[in-house]
Amino acid sequence: MHLAELSSRQSAQSEPQPWWKGAVIYQIYPRSFADTDGDGIGDLKGIERNLDHVASLGVDCIWISPFFTSPMRDFGYDVADHQDVDPIFGTIGDFDAVVAKAHGLGLKLIIDQVYSHSSDQHRWFGESRSSRDNPRADWYVWADPKPDGSPPNNWQSVFGGPSWTWDARRGQYYLHNFLPEQPDLNLHNPQVQEALLEITRFWLERGVDGFRFDAINFAMHDPELRDNPPADAGGKRTRPFDFQKHLYNQSHPSIALFLERIRALVESYGDRFALAEVGGERALQEMHEYTAGSRRLHSAYGFDFLYAERLTPALVAQSAAQWPADGGVGWPSWAFENHDSPRAIPRWCKPQHREPFARAKMLLLGCLRGSIILYQGEELGLTQVEVPFDKLQDPEAIANWPQTLSRDGARTPIPWRSDAPGQGFTSGDPWLPFGEDHHQLAVDVQQADPNSLLAFTRRVVALRRRVPALRWGTMNVVEAGRQKLVFERAFGDQRLRCTFNLSDDEVPLSPHNGSLFRVGDVLANALGPFAALIEEV
Repeated sequence: MHLAELSSRQSAQSEPQPWWKGAVIYQIYPRSFADTDGDGIGDLKGIERNLDHVASLGVDCIWISPFFTSPMRDFGYDVADHQDVDPIFGTIGDFDAVVAKAHGLGLKLIIDQVYSHSSDQHRWFGESRSSRDNPRADWYVWADPKPDGSPPNNWQSVFGGPSWTWDARRGQYYLHNFLPEQPDLNLHNPQVQEALLEITRFWLERGVDGFRFDAINFAMHDPELRDNPPADAGGKRTRPFDFQKHLYNQSHPSIALFLERIRALVESYGDRFALAEVGGERALQEMHEYTAGSRRLHSAYGFDFLYAERLTPALVAQSAAQWPADGGVGWPSWAFENHDSPRAIPRWCKPQHREPFARAKMLLLGCLRGSIILYQGEELGLTQVEVPFDKLQDPEAIANWPQTLSRDGARTPIPWRSDAPGQGFTSGDPWLPFGEDHHQLAVDVQQADPNSLLAFTRRVVALRRRVPALRWGTMNVVEAGRQKLVFERAFGDQRLRCTFNLSDDEVPLSPHNGSLFRVGDVLANALGPFAALIEEV
């Protein structure tokens, strides 16, 4: 049976589903997408002008990383004004134009929201630090020193060093789980929650279709300020943060109750979407808590694949099993790459296997149960860039050099035209260097090649959109060996078997009724290195 026939027959059986369920979401990192004013930094006009490329992939939605007013100590995740656009990215009018263009192309649009902390340049923090009795005195987390003048407890920041910085104005310490320039908001304060909900409403009124909530499990702390216990022995430790179990500086049970308020507000605007980013040693438990029932967030994603050293059948099987369709847990989302993690291709395969692996990886992502996230440049197969120390921008990598892998290597600009100055990204000097091989992977080069990874990505996204079993169906892992991964996706009376060879050796194959979609060599009874096969069963 041809794929088109199968899709048409099954679509007629499908009940309406929310647009976000099983959606393909394309992440745009604004600094590195497209620059229109020659300053070497991407901007909102660059997003608007290049949305046709994103729409041509067939994706359902774009997610735009922070573009808000910010001193850029953490490149937009230190927000100084939640309701305005930083001048380096443009104006609020430019954002409105992006929304209009996206909707005109049939794309939904979600944006980041950073609610656990703000910039120290935010007017709220300026008022809060001015005295102990001003109207916003309790909008951030302040604490007196111990009798010897040391910080209130032993909490350590993600970026290195204590989570507490002394402020002479108040004669107290303030909490920051990240940079000292990112003071933690006190979400135990009802006024802070109301202010954040007003920010949510502001962007909903501007037409956004939802939000990705950054590091949301850091949103509330233990008010008793109890010390974190030491972490168990073992594992790589490059920062003081790694030496603790993070029981009290984050992950307070009341976070889930605040998320219920967010969900209620978001859904009052109709068919909207709320997605949580959750990391840490208790990420799975917290993702389940944050998506439980129908009153909390719609979906969550963690770092199952983002920091994995290898892509193995066991990893896929374990991750899928953690989100059973009938287990009373929420809807998962998955990403293999993003702005915080290394590019997947050099992380997961040897250089000589890059091309077949890139296709197998893309098809695997397209076959997973859940919503999936493509990071800009992933459709081109961009590789991780080794950014030299003198060109690093990432504050975490600079502070922990050379032990922490720089996030900059995955944040480098998109190569749009192979032979243009600035590879079509900018007419000036790009804020980060291109990879040595990125001109060969440029959009214009791949656009002209029907066998490129870009063309293949379009076929994978089209397959997922057409076939209900891949978009909404259950997932049952049949085999997860050292090399071969086999799972079935089912929806209604449609059942597909997805077989992947995640190694560079051949693996045995028992074909069923013929291929609906395949990548790589399929021999008589064997699947070639990094090959895959989807069949109807």
